[in-house]
Amino acid sequence: MEFTVGQIADLLGGQIEGDAAGKIRALAKIEDAEAGSLAFLSNLKYEHFIYKTGATAVIVAKDLVLKEPVSPALIRVDDPYSSFTRLLEEYQKALAAAKTGVENPAFIGENSTIGENFYRGAFSYIGHGCQIGQNVKIYPQVYIGDQVQIGDNTTIYAGARLYANTIIGRNCTIHAGAVIGSPGFGFAPQKDGTYRDIPQTGNVILEDNVNIGANTTIDCATLGSTIIKEGTKIDNLVQIAHNVEVGKHTVIASQTGISGSTKIGNNCVLAGQVGIVGHISIADKTTIGAQSGVSKSISESGLIIQGSPAFDYKQNLRSLAVFRKLPELQKQLDELKEKK
Repeated sequence: MEFTVGQIADLLGGQIEGDAAGKIRALAKIEDAEAGSLAFLSNLKYEHFIYKTGATAVIVAKDLVLKEPVSPALIRVDDPYSSFTRLLEEYQKALAAAKTGVENPAFIGENSTIGENFYRGAFSYIGHGCQIGQNVKIYPQVYIGDQVQIGDNTTIYAGARLYANTIIGRNCTIHAGAVIGSPGFGFAPQKDGTYRDIPQTGNVILEDNVNIGANTTIDCATLGSTIIKEGTKIDNLVQIAHNVEVGKHTVIASQTGISGSTKIGNNCVLAGQVGIVGHISIADKTTIGAQSGVSKSISESGLIIQGSPAFDYKQNLRSLAVFRKLPELQKQLDELKEKK
């Protein structure tokens, strides 16, 4: 694919300085860019690269004042990072749109329907009674169980598994190896010390514009639904247990684990390796720092917490500062005892 600098500027609503007819064939980092590529500059720490980059064009802020002349054309926008992200999204859509039709062998069960402009990769399996929307891309070796619903413009990458009765909204992305709807971890202890399986009869619902990372697992509910709400983004290698509800536009980083029946609010941020116990609630706009363990509900919106057990971020930092000084404080205490 090839575009002119002018066409890209029109798409972004940007202003051009330099050659609008320059040809763009690739997107690149500003430090690695070569002729025919488009880069961006949002962090001024990288400004020195713009004076020696080989890029044909660079997206920059409208108010950026350069210290010397540059060779690439400039596309001036309000927010270079967001504009470049939009280009990446459009580029990805264009690549996905190029894939259509069915690669054999592929299976689709009885009474299943699929909309127009679909792609089904080799060795993909679609069960019985499924409803799949328009422009859906199903990559090789994807498994889709019976009675699954998938909304328009959703992409499911290679090797993902969607268990029966899963509901996926529109514009969702499920990355390679993710497992959606596997049985929740439910076992009833018996008097003889053994455990009895508790059947997990619910499902998983992903609302619109949800992104699920590679090898993430989301368990189906024991009863009812495990729900990931609109716009939420979940990283690779995250575990979400049965009957969890994750609110709208929440971000969850890698290696986080959320235990059963916990409710996470809207616009929350969970950093890497966060652990959350079951049957609690996390208020809207809560930020939980990396490697934190949350053992009780958070009812106040907008808190930033960290630690294990997690508590207020600033108090946690002060506590850590004191903790590091404990050997010195102990020594001082011992010296005071000796003086007595």
